[in-house]
Amino acid sequence: MSSMPPSDQNNQKKVKPEQFRDFFRTMNDFIHEKPVKGVLQSIDEFFNNPFPSGAFPVEVRETEDEYIITAELPGVKKEQIRLNVLPNHVSISVENKEMETKEDLNNHFFQKRVSQQRLSRTIPIPMTINEKLVKASYRDGLLTIRIPQVRGKTITIED
Repeated sequence: MSSMPPSDQNNQKKVKPEQFRDFFRTMNDFIHEKPVKGVLQSIDEFFNNPFPSGAFPVEVRETEDEYIITAELPGVKKEQIRLNVLPNHVSISVENKEMETKEDLNNHFFQKRVSQQRLSRTIPIPMTINEKLVKASYRDGLLTIRIPQVRGKTITIED
């Protein structure tokens, strides 16, 4: 039988609260220093982008009279959206340009940063589109495009 208390039998050391405090302080310092800080900032920028996957969600529905295309464009201004109607396709493009300039108090230092992002989706429609009949509206980040289905004249077959 051993004369040591049961907790010390396996040569286990007790962990003191100061050791945890030092560990967390070291980890905190590590995260807030470069290059880790730069990586974490780029991850934040990635997730702040409205379209991180490089595309925006589009839904196409067909009713008896028309095709309805809806595109979710949160945070996009109407002026940034461009629609092109082709014979059997509708193309939606969103362009975002940002320009940032910096000067010091004496106007000696000048820095200019320009970033541009362009996203586009092309939606095929299984009929020829009459571009004069296409209607589009944009409200609360939702673009809606209505394309009427043009039906030809029905001809009766005689006996």
